[in-house]
Amino acid sequence: MLELIAVNLPIVICFLIGVGLLVLEAFMPGFGVAGVSGIVVEVVAVAVTWLNHGPVAALGMLLIILSVVAIAISMSLRSATNGRLSKSRLILRETESNEAGYRSAEDMEVFLGREGQTTTVLRPTGIAEFDGVRLNVVSEGEFIQSGTAVRIVRIEGSRILVRPVSA
Repeated sequence: MLELIAVNLPIVICFLIGVGLLVLEAFMPGFGVAGVSGIVVEVVAVAVTWLNHGPVAALGMLLIILSVVAIAISMSLRSATNGRLSKSRLILRETESNEAGYRSAEDMEVFLGREGQTTTVLRPTGIAEFDGVRLNVVSEGEFIQSGTAVRIVRIEGSRILVRPVSA
């Protein structure tokens, strides 16, 4: 039995280190050194298995690696959402909400219905000035010449839709 463990020790060590690195990568932003290293170490484990025990054993090792990595990552992610790991400092619990004063863009609703004048040609986007404030605006599809009076008819996030003012 000890001889079997001694012969396969490099495979077992590569397998365990690779699984650990891949689970660690699941919690890191992007795909970096831990993920690449984990994949390389697992490939080494499969290659050593192939060399020592043949292609059927290597295929079995590959299936075991895929199964264990999938189970380990799913258990880790489940623990991160509502297990012991969710109470650790590793998981961010604070949120940035509108109620707390966080905004992704300025609130442009105050300009709704205001009239101003285009300072550039809108084809269909350009710049218009409203009460001394220059804004990037979009027409409803038509070209509007510079110096034309326009009214803000709709605001969708940071997109400000204007229409020419009828004379």
